[in-house]
Amino acid sequence: MVGPSGGSVRDEAAVSVLAQLGCEARVAGLFDLPRELEGPRPAAVLVEALDDVDAGRAALQRLTSAAPLAGVPVLLVVTVKGLSRVRETDPFDDLVLFPYVPAELYFRIRRAEWKRSDFAVGERIKIGALSIDIAAHEVSVDGEQRRLTQQEFALLCFLCENRGRVFSRPQLLEKVWGVDHYGSSRTVDIHVRRLRMKLGHGVASLETVRGVGYKMKAP
Repeated sequence: MVGPSGGSVRDEAAVSVLAQLGCEARVAGLFDLPRELEGPRPAAVLVEALDDVDAGRAALQRLTSAAPLAGVPVLLVVTVKGLSRVRETDPFDDLVLFPYVPAELYFRIRRAEWKRSDFAVGERIKIGALSIDIAAHEVSVDGEQRRLTQQEFALLCFLCENRGRVFSRPQLLEKVWGVDHYGSSRTVDIHVRRLRMKLGHGVASLETVRGVGYKMKAP
């Protein structure tokens, strides 16, 4: 939790509320963010700006540039009075109103963590906003289902199952379309373009490796 000086000792502060919920919380001053964070990577960061939205915005900007926090969701905490000063462009993942409702605070932290999480378990793959259910042949972005053709789905699954590896267009043609397919490298380019159009930021990790091919960037 990033908050004003003394915020950690207030009974209604996030660190106190989270402790009641059984969560472990660490505290940093609003203007004294450490250059290097010690200990385990946090599940989320709360910026307890309350009425001082400008100070919270400064903290948000420092947090987004902190390498140890790359990919960690950030939640901005404001009062009803401070809400009108929040901008749509402020770099936070979710907004929490103060005073806290413990169940809501916990839910928003878990929700932000889920949206940023990556995993591959059994026949389910999740990469940030993108979720793939291989068995059900379903793809969703931010919980919204997107329709893919059979080959688009197969290409997406193959790249996601082999994150971090670069594949040339001929390799993708062979592994996704099969050795008997008589397509050209343009077939792969067209399908990659369609995936980007249909899935948007859900495939932000899909990279074009100039002169080589494509890969799904490793976490």
